[in-house]
Amino acid sequence: MATIGMGDIKKGARLEVTGTPYRVTEAHHVKPGKGAAFVRMKIKNLQTGKVIEKTVHAGDKFDVPELEQKTMQYLYDDGEMLQFMDTTTYDQIGLTHEQVGKDTFAYMIDGMEADILFHEGKAISVEIPQTITLTVVETPPNFKGDSQGGKKPATLDSGAVVQVPFFILEGQKIVVDTVEGKYLEKAK
Repeated sequence: MATIGMGDIKKGARLEVTGTPYRVTEAHHVKPGKGAAFVRMKIKNLQTGKVIEKTVHAGDKFDVPELEQKTMQYLYDDGEMLQFMDTTTYDQIGLTHEQVGKDTFAYMIDGMEADILFHEGKAISVEIPQTITLTVVETPPNFKGDSQGGKKPATLDSGAVVQVPFFILEGQKIVVDTVEGKYLEKAK
């Protein structure tokens, strides 16, 4: 099994702690004036969605979890579970909102494809593309004199709200970074 050390830890890395798969959500490499360097990180449990803080020192090693990834289509939210379908076998699975995560769910729209992670044959988490194109459904109008570098809130068709430049109008498509939760560019 592959291992990951302190120097390899960065945002998005996957590691296994006591047999449970985690994804690093934040990692800060600290080099104090005295003593050895270490990494302070926040890791998200891929099975339960809970986030914990952990400090890693030089020499600490973690196993890389063996995860199977399948591309599936997001169908709908039935209130309790989010339903996904395998487009080759037409099998459906349901994942809870905690397993998907509110940051991921904010950018999901019906019919989009997502990568479902399986650990030991059980669906545990969802990953969507880092950049996706969404439509602006609501944003304040532009007024004469709006500054060139300013921003305004825009509600997207997925329900997420991002800050966009003043020239973006309702009905336009924009490219959004789903990890940082921010506007990247106007879709071409």
